[in-house]
Amino acid sequence: MTSRSVALDIQPSSPPSPSSSFEEVAHPNSSWHQQQRDTLPLHYMETDTHRRRALQSDQKDSDDKWAHEPAAGQRPPSPFAPYAPSGPSEAVWEDKDGKNVYGKAALGYSTGRLPPPRTRRPPPPTNFTELVQQNQEHIWPVIYTLLSCWTRFHDIGKANTVVWDEAHFGKFGSYYIKRHFYFDVHPPLGKMLVGLAGLLAGYDGNFEFKSGDEYPNTVPFVAMRVMLSLFGVAMVPLAWYTSVELRLSRRACHLVTLMVLLDLAWICISRFILLDSMLLFFTFTTVFCLAKFHNQQWQSFSADWWLWLTMTGLSVGCVTSVKWVGFFATALVGLYTVEDLWEKFGDLKMPVRTYAKHWTARISCLIVLPILVYMTSFKLHFMILNQTGTGDSQMSSLFQAGLEGNDFARNPLEVAIGSKVTFKNVGYGGGLLHSHYQTLPVGSNQQQVTCYHYKDDNNHWRIKRPWGEKDYDENEPIQFLKDGDIVRLEHTPTSRHLHSHVVPAPVTHHHHEVSCYGNSTVGDVNDHWVVEVVDDLILGRKKYVTKIHSLTTRIRFRHKMLGCYLRAANAILPSWGFKQVEVTCDKENNPGDSHTYWNVESHWNDRLPAGDLKLYKSPFLRDFWHLNVAMMTSNNALVPDPDKEDILASLPSEWPWLHAGLRMCGWGDNQPKYYLLGHPLIWWGGTVSLIFSVFALAVYLFRMQRHYQDFRPGEWEHFVYVFKVGFIGWALHYAPFMIMGRVTYLHHYLPTLYFAVIMLGHMIDHFIFKSRRLSEQVKWGAFTVCASAIIGVWWWFKAVALGIDGPVNDHKGLQWRKVCRVFTIARDKTNRYITCRVGTSTIRWIHTCH
Repeated sequence: MTSRSVALDIQPSSPPSPSSSFEEVAHPNSSWHQQQRDTLPLHYMETDTHRRRALQSDQKDSDDKWAHEPAAGQRPPSPFAPYAPSGPSEAVWEDKDGKNVYGKAALGYSTGRLPPPRTRRPPPPTNFTELVQQNQEHIWPVIYTLLSCWTRFHDIGKANTVVWDEAHFGKFGSYYIKRHFYFDVHPPLGKMLVGLAGLLAGYDGNFEFKSGDEYPNTVPFVAMRVMLSLFGVAMVPLAWYTSVELRLSRRACHLVTLMVLLDLAWICISRFILLDSMLLFFTFTTVFCLAKFHNQQWQSFSADWWLWLTMTGLSVGCVTSVKWVGFFATALVGLYTVEDLWEKFGDLKMPVRTYAKHWTARISCLIVLPILVYMTSFKLHFMILNQTGTGDSQMSSLFQAGLEGNDFARNPLEVAIGSKVTFKNVGYGGGLLHSHYQTLPVGSNQQQVTCYHYKDDNNHWRIKRPWGEKDYDENEPIQFLKDGDIVRLEHTPTSRHLHSHVVPAPVTHHHHEVSCYGNSTVGDVNDHWVVEVVDDLILGRKKYVTKIHSLTTRIRFRHKMLGCYLRAANAILPSWGFKQVEVTCDKENNPGDSHTYWNVESHWNDRLPAGDLKLYKSPFLRDFWHLNVAMMTSNNALVPDPDKEDILASLPSEWPWLHAGLRMCGWGDNQPKYYLLGHPLIWWGGTVSLIFSVFALAVYLFRMQRHYQDFRPGEWEHFVYVFKVGFIGWALHYAPFMIMGRVTYLHHYLPTLYFAVIMLGHMIDHFIFKSRRLSEQVKWGAFTVCASAIIGVWWWFKAVALGIDGPVNDHKGLQWRKVCRVFTIARDKTNRYITCRVGTSTIRWIHTCH
């Protein structure tokens, strides 16, 4: 076989034109990448295969096509900069005014305006090695996906008991199977998927999912866990493809995927019947679709452009429909869109009509579509849960009347004196007017009056005439309740009357206290309330309401003597009030305050005819809005309880440095134990990379201001773009937890961690894998060290995610920090006894050491 080499030396035909206010298009010759000399690569022809093959160069970087060594006599790049111009031939890419977008695209970096450079399609593979080399982008994700199946599925049924929040979400899945209405603070999509997993696994919905209970043979909990773990499995290939779309180097793609594959917290949280794997999956898909859409910006309104814009909107809708934490990913997409539209606004070449089309496309796909997805999940929620259940009282009375098994619609329609009723507060999150035998420990020390969200006899009241008037007689003509009537409300279980006086309320001190006082024969004028009609949901405005109807007529109760209004605004009483909602009498007359609105919910009166279900139709939009506000109200009420010590809770400031874990189950010697703990190197590295990235960005900006050229055209835009995705995504997910008042746990940080992982991969890629100062041996050495450390630490700590067997003392090597909340120890005041709480067990022994 013989071969012949040919070298061509082509110089630029003309010097580069100076920068001007007009857009400049470089001569095609200047768009070729210049190495140490301006030559075409040498090729040789093989007579047997007739294929062209480029000669190997000692300076070629197989991982970064832009890597090169500085020319002889040239000043080496600065320690902080990956690039400095190598000679006159590269001066054509100098872009002081930022107008040479063609040159940027020619170098392989998408600017959002022009396509990436065309690459020659490789010839068909002639052997297996070439087949693998040409399909590495898809072969590696397949390998990582198989490994992910092992980390998520291995021994997934080891714990045959209800673990952690399986007690909640498994029970919610049962409600969907039995179609019983319930209430929860999270949107319904994830819980409907739990119910679907149970249905596909053959679960009948009759298990109560009590925490720590052993699963019976009739509950296919392993199949349910496996199906839900598929979302955790899919996170790994998504991490790979997202890294590819973010234009990270191949080695960086491997590192990011390894970190997602082997993080202990992500593995552990994906192995149970929980919502977190779904939340993480849709967070990953949102970032992936956004990156795909960004890379289609050069061909606006093409089929691929519309596809990935629509997929981004669908993913945003899904992630917000699982948990409201998904709104943080929505904010990231929103900020990207605002910046993108602002840049297009400054493009004077873009016609106004085209710019308007960009706005229309984003409004349709990124606002309207996610809202429709979110609302559709609630529509399905209402359609499936059509039977009465435990969460009825969180909804409006009119909605409850439409549930199967509810008798509200058969209640008498018109309310009369002598009727026994329950009153529902119309305000979002409002409960039922309630009283019990316990008295107020402060103020008047009279019987407590609260709002309660569950049905019992202590919610029953009888409507009576005021003191001084004739008592109700069943044989007298019926007197219907109407606007302006003065009534007494008698608590039927205790015979005391709803009462208010000039005593500060126990929590809302600027309101008057409301209590129950007297009995059927003892009372005073402070028991009198004036009925004021607000409107009727069917009849309309107040002027059309002649009689008060159950379920639909909204009324207010004004105290006859004090002029204040009965109000329940979700202020929570202390433990002596059983954490129920405080009821007060508001001195201010605010007609628009829905927390002063009430309606009759249950209604009993044997002298009146039953109602008609056809009269009660609750519109979807009203129910949708009511449920969302009730969810928000209940979510805001999840604040730390000062009367209880929650040893599982942690502060957001503890998460980035992994100062605390989370015990997910009991800690007995004879049961598998799971401890939610992140991979130390990944969590620490992610946090350090976030801090370092800000420092690196600041240094680069200072150097740019001093007219240092640290980047080739397009590299700076790419560096900042990935920085924005990682840092802003992390900040949007993390900062809200620093200011919110609700109780927080370690698993709240898991979506945030993904952006720290992206930033870690970006920083390692930028300063090591894409560095032009480092040799290939150094880069591969750094990659090997990083990958080995990640795998080694995972192997050491893997039991905390896959299950710890036997006594904890046999696994002393897994003790992460002294502050890990696996158990707590406390001495009493005499220092004589020690109390040790391990899991749910409490042991007390005599301390004999002095």
